[in-house]
Amino acid sequence: MTSAFVNRLKVFRAERDWTQADLAERLGVSRQTIQALEKGRYDPSLPLAFRISRLFGQPIEAIFIA
Repeated sequence: MTSAFVNRLKVFRAERDWTQADLAERLGVSRQTIQALEKGRYDPSLPLAFRISRLFGQPIEAIFIA
């Protein structure tokens, strides 16, 4: 299943010089989850989207574009 979202997760992560593992640890998910999110193979749950939004200090719409 392909994601319905275009996302800027990799961009925000790279701006902070974080690895996928760094981001995964900060969010409490696996590195594979981050990889799937970045490749558009997985849409985040609403609670995860809010955690991502808070972590980067950005509105969800700035990270995930429908």
